[in-house]
Amino acid sequence: MCCDSKKRFLLLYATQKGQAKAIAEEIWQQAGVHGLEADMHCISEMDKYNLETEKDPVVIVISTTGTGEPPDTARKFVKKIQDKTLPPDHFAHLQYGLLGLGDSEYMFFCNGGRTVDRRLQELGAQHFYDTGLADDCVGLELVVDPWIDGLWLALKEALRLQEEKEGMNNAVNAVSSSLSPAPDTVHELNLSSKVQNLKLEDEGARGSDVLSQKLDDINLVAPASDTEPSLVHSVPPLSQTALNIPALPPEYIEVQHQDTQGENPHLSSLISEGTTFEVPVTKAVQLTRGDAIKTALLLELDIADTVFEYQPGDAFCVICPNNANEVEELLHILGLSEKGDDFVCVKVKQGTKKKGASRPQHIPERSTLKFLLTWCLEIRAIPKKAFLRALVECTGDVAEKRRLQELCSRQGASDYTRFIRDSNVCLLDLLHAFPSCKPSLSLLIEHLPKLQARSYSVSSSNLYQPGRLRFVFNVVEFPAGASRPVSRKGVCTGWLAELVAPLLHPYENTLNAKGESTSTEKISIFPRPNNTFHLPADPSVPFIMVGPGTGISPFIGFLQHRQKLREQHTDWEFGETWLFFGCRHHDRDYLFRQFLLLFRDELRNFFKNGTLTHLKVCFSRDSSAAEVAPPKYVQDALRLHAKEVARILLKEGGYFYVCGDKKHMADDVSDAIVDILSMEMEADKLEAMKILALLREAKRYLQDVWS
Repeated sequence: MCCDSKKRFLLLYATQKGQAKAIAEEIWQQAGVHGLEADMHCISEMDKYNLETEKDPVVIVISTTGTGEPPDTARKFVKKIQDKTLPPDHFAHLQYGLLGLGDSEYMFFCNGGRTVDRRLQELGAQHFYDTGLADDCVGLELVVDPWIDGLWLALKEALRLQEEKEGMNNAVNAVSSSLSPAPDTVHELNLSSKVQNLKLEDEGARGSDVLSQKLDDINLVAPASDTEPSLVHSVPPLSQTALNIPALPPEYIEVQHQDTQGENPHLSSLISEGTTFEVPVTKAVQLTRGDAIKTALLLELDIADTVFEYQPGDAFCVICPNNANEVEELLHILGLSEKGDDFVCVKVKQGTKKKGASRPQHIPERSTLKFLLTWCLEIRAIPKKAFLRALVECTGDVAEKRRLQELCSRQGASDYTRFIRDSNVCLLDLLHAFPSCKPSLSLLIEHLPKLQARSYSVSSSNLYQPGRLRFVFNVVEFPAGASRPVSRKGVCTGWLAELVAPLLHPYENTLNAKGESTSTEKISIFPRPNNTFHLPADPSVPFIMVGPGTGISPFIGFLQHRQKLREQHTDWEFGETWLFFGCRHHDRDYLFRQFLLLFRDELRNFFKNGTLTHLKVCFSRDSSAAEVAPPKYVQDALRLHAKEVARILLKEGGYFYVCGDKKHMADDVSDAIVDILSMEMEADKLEAMKILALLREAKRYLQDVWS
């Protein structure tokens, strides 16, 4: 229940990885400073709130997941409000403000928030505050911080107008009950026209909600020799200014060490997304040469003894641990090296000031320290400002304390972006950079997010090879930098590469890699179906596949599936298929050729029977002595075949699939398609962009991309 002495508003969050929840908790925390009470709930907890009868202002923080879908926690809510039988004034009484989180690297930026926002508007709800759309590509805080700053004035104004309306309605009711009924109807007073959307630009919307750290409190003078800022060092004016730092998040977790022994929880208990399957790795092949810039691996899993189902184009998730050396290093810094195998009990701290405090779902009540740090917490996560603020209190050195305050302050926003966010700094990097910082285990549990399972595209067809699942990935490398003194491999790809090293068939021996390994190595997976990135339902429809590098992965499954269909249904008509593939070097990392060599007995008929009718390959780093230089990138190859591409998309109702890197490929491919449509239709680019938008809307231009 909310306190009667404070004005209430309803605060809902819909989160996938914890970002939206963390921001909602920050809003809840700041509300008390402004004399307000936030009644906070996950949007999935529909038994704890009722928008149909809600009178107070509503604040919604919602993220976006997958290919523009609302997070899993919002699915039931979205389904409910999208009921087409709801009248257009269903939420006419509702005043709300919405903050959407997304990543502009992906096509449907903030679509989760936009979907809810649009539908609430269609059902008559009104904004009391402008919608904010925060972009994780450039830093959520660039929108989140000013949006929260402006929220308080908007809320107070909405609540004031609400009180005025209620007061006038009460007065009208009192007068009406004391007078004889008049022939004329007494019209209800409508004050909704007074509710103006309060813009973020309003001067008054910058009310202070943070603690001010005066320079007098910490007399820190920057060394004259250091003229450039770094992770551990600032320069004027930041080093000489008073700081606005966030309020200290309340502690709410207590860790009790236990002497008793036992067993750690099963990994499946950490996953809320669905059923997990522990499956053996039966094949591992390196698809690139040793001197290639990236190392690409193919793994095959045995799913025959499970009920795991998939279609070509689907993805699945691998449950992976943190790097063992990093876990040991963290235990050492925390002074817990000797206690890694000790069991601990995680509970909510008695008397905590955190509203609705509960043990995070991804944290088992009882496990070993090492299990917590290995399987539960994302120790590579980029620390949020609230975490930095909490670390200030664990830091003894005055200069280090001041620098951490700068990095979490409003004045230090650009330094935070440059030295922490853009540098991919993690907790270990911070603890090395600020050696006097000694956080408790409970603080890590409070602030480190859940260790997320990693998603991969399926590179096989269950119809073609029942009981097997293949996938391809690059081993991700993070080079050392100024803020991170050591290089690292990706959490999951580095672990998988190390796991399969004993059974790995090198590039040179690929042709002899038919046999399956007797390895007993197993990994835990769970399905993540893709609702749209599938073959056309009508096999006669032509389609184009664009998949440079490991982006070719789902298209191998497409072609295997199509080939099996051709064998099973000789009387069917099948449309033409185009594959545009690209990589750096013909001899070092020609992944498609390696697929053909590795599975040549399975795929030899790709061309013979017309499963693949057109293959266009380009190599971006190879030099050419040809008079006319060959295309370097897939978008160049598409332009060379503009007439065929336009024919398939415009005249034959074909599909267009893109898989691979978003930043360096997918956008360029999209631009190329606009150019092709514009040229072949003899229309301007705006018209071509509209056609492309219609193709996307019709689910005929589909992307499976990553940043």
